[in-house]
Amino acid sequence: PEAYGLVEPGIHRSNILHSINFPFISSLNLKTVLYLSSEGLPRAVQQFLEERQTKLIHLGLKAWKPDLSWKPISEELIKEGLEIVLNVTNHPIMILCTSGIHLTGTLVGCLRRLQNWNMTAIVDEYRCYAGNKSRFTHEQFVEFFDVDLVTLPAALPAWFLDQAQVAEEEEELLSTWEKENWVQDSSKPAFLQYYFAISGPLVSPGVKFSQNSLCDDDDMD
Repeated sequence: PEAYGLVEPGIHRSNILHSINFPFISSLNLKTVLYLSSEGLPRAVQQFLEERQTKLIHLGLKAWKPDLSWKPISEELIKEGLEIVLNVTNHPIMILCTSGIHLTGTLVGCLRRLQNWNMTAIVDEYRCYAGNKSRFTHEQFVEFFDVDLVTLPAALPAWFLDQAQVAEEEEELLSTWEKENWVQDSSKPAFLQYYFAISGPLVSPGVKFSQNSLCDDDDMD
């Protein structure tokens, strides 16, 4: 498929399937197809999935929103979609939408949020598939999506658990470093003490500022 990609082991993404794609799709031995578009799948695709005994989950009708919210997709769709995608009992799974870009890209972007990717990397991946068809509202949706809405399934993929453990260990190391290196200095504003204690200088040591470029005490309100 034109917009095919491997998201993580056991998770694939694609645009709408066509008969020419069937031999490749067969090689993936998919257990589940998660379809996000509101339109129905072509009959040939439905029959192909039935013959392969691949479970089809059509969440697309929940993408339609009757209100005038700026959000291009319902949070319920993304929440349910993520819970299905992260359930390893559904793997191998393929995420589908008509274009393979906007709905699929938004769901994958929110998955990356759960994986603690930074927004720059998330947007880069979205635009890699979207090209000049990228939509700012979808990028905004990913940025502001409340990941706490997602109930993580009991059967999580090994790679997700490994990444969560690494993130937890890094957080513990940072917390330990902060406690060991924190030095109270009453001559500096509290925010400067905190920032420089955990992050270091804003620029490299070779960069020099004139005294006039620094804010006065009166500017630190």
